[in-house]
Amino acid sequence: MTDRLVSEILVHTPASSSTSHPGNAGSPAAVQPDDNTAASSDTANAAPTSAAPAAMAAFGASVDHYENFPVASWLCPAPLRPAVAAIYSFARLADDMADEGEHSASKRLADLAAYRAELDAALQGHHPARWPQVFGPLTEAVQRHALDPALLHALLSAFEQDVRHTDSGHRYADLPELLDYCARSANPIGRLLLQLWNVRHDEALERSDRICSALQLINFWQDLSRDLPRGRIYLPANVLRRHGAAVEDFLPGATTRDRERNAVVAELCAHARGLMQMGAPLVHEVGGRAGWELRLVVQGGLRVLDRIAAIEHRSWQERVTVDKADLPLLVWRALWM
Repeated sequence: MTDRLVSEILVHTPASSSTSHPGNAGSPAAVQPDDNTAASSDTANAAPTSAAPAAMAAFGASVDHYENFPVASWLCPAPLRPAVAAIYSFARLADDMADEGEHSASKRLADLAAYRAELDAALQGHHPARWPQVFGPLTEAVQRHALDPALLHALLSAFEQDVRHTDSGHRYADLPELLDYCARSANPIGRLLLQLWNVRHDEALERSDRICSALQLINFWQDLSRDLPRGRIYLPANVLRRHGAAVEDFLPGATTRDRERNAVVAELCAHARGLMQMGAPLVHEVGGRAGWELRLVVQGGLRVLDRIAAIEHRSWQERVTVDKADLPLLVWRALWM
């Protein structure tokens, strides 16, 4: 899982004073985690950790405010906000189950399995028992906008994989394996939001996938200093070997192989930049204000890569961010897309 890329990019969105979880009162699709889930009450103060919410913001998604993550942007048309809220709440709670608190992997997986079963039951017309505040609005959104339920299941698959891989210390063999994870952790959100916008042709979907995968990968390379100490290893083994480096070279306390480490991160950032650039023409197919928000997200992701390059790709030592000072540059670049 990854974190706050888009919450730092979308500085143009009016900020709420709230720092609440999507389950707080007042949200159009309020989510109150069940006491038995891995999403315990202390997650109200946790920052977003997955690419799913980031991908949603990339398409003008919003309806509430989770910490400093804007989910209810004025750029999202009012008729779509309930559906966006429902998708966000579904992804947010699943992410919390997979990621927050001190629960065991078996507990997290059991909660996610129960969550998946309730999704299936709700889509079949049964009243959701354990999480009605999530699945009631979500079912209505699926029916009203003809959303593809397989995309919701794909998200859950990614959350489950992340739990298993973190627990086992799994190391990704190569970029294709990592992109397979992105195809389920981030890309479904982009596709769901395009369905809300009634943009459904293959070329647009492929470009959406590239943008969402790029956002996920940028989060990975931005967050090396946070993920590696927590046992979350996304550095592909074949890229490490190509540059004569190992995961251990990136852990706190390692002081050698600077050239090799820099080369690894530089290659991975170049790959993410290429994906983002291939997906960028999508901004011309998403109309209205959401298209402009998407431009800013694309440029924001590229700006994060610029910042990583500016520290000689040492993101395992320092986490770069994009802030309000970057907004004029982002707007200028967005205008010229």
